[in-house]
Amino acid sequence: MFGGDLAIHTFAESDRTDGPPEAIAHGILAGPVSLHATDASPGEETVAMAGMSLVLLGAADAATLTQWFADLSSHGTVIDPLQERPWGACDGQVRDRFSIRWLIGYEPA
Repeated sequence: MFGGDLAIHTFAESDRTDGPPEAIAHGILAGPVSLHATDASPGEETVAMAGMSLVLLGAADAATLTQWFADLSSHGTVIDPLQERPWGACDGQVRDRFSIRWLIGYEPA
């Protein structure tokens, strides 16, 4: 969805024993926006977010951000459609299929 190169390293590949061998010890999506992630280790809580958004404002060109919004909306819920605002910027909010809320926007050219 975001483009770029995905690298995933499991606990086993990292010679780590503090998590299940098949779980992700370190992952990175390197591209226009670099995202880093990891699975929860045993005993740690899994992701649960309330009252927070991940924000991608001006992180790429308008066409790319519009596509990301559409991709995140797939199997998710549009909270506020991506649209031009009275102040001239374009933005919108979506809750993806994992229940993570995103604010995506850009300044028109």
